[in-house]
Amino acid sequence: MSLKVCLLQAIPREARNFELGQVKYYVVLVWSAIIWQCFFLGSIGVIFCASSLLSGIIITVLLPATEILAVIFFQEKFQVEKGVALGLSLWGFVSYFYGEMKENKKKKLAAPETLMAPSNNPVGNV
Repeated sequence: MSLKVCLLQAIPREARNFELGQVKYYVVLVWSAIIWQCFFLGSIGVIFCASSLLSGIIITVLLPATEILAVIFFQEKFQVEKGVALGLSLWGFVSYFYGEMKENKKKKLAAPETLMAPSNNPVGNV
C-alpha cells in the first residue's frame, strides 16, 4: 500500500474521530499548514537578513515557548524537562545577544574616526 493511499484513508478516519467535529478538523489542518508555511518563511527571512545562528536561537526559544503556551491554554503539566528546556534556551538567547553587544562595542571602539572636523581654512590646515 502506498503512502498516498494510507493518507487518503487515515485523514478522513481521523476527521470522523475528532472530538470537535469533521469541519473543525479540516479547519485546524488547513490553518496548521498555513502557520507552518509562515514560520518557515520567517525562518528563511531571518537567515537571509541576519544569520542562521540567530534563526536557530529564535527557533530554540520558540520550542519551550510552545510548551509554556500548552501549559497555559491546554492545562498540561509543567514537567522538569520543560523547565530545563526553557532555562537553556533563554540562556542561549541572552548569551547570543550579550555576545553581539560586546562584539559591536569592540568594533565601535576599534574603528578609526572616519569623519574629520571641518576646517576654517579653505586651502587646508597650514
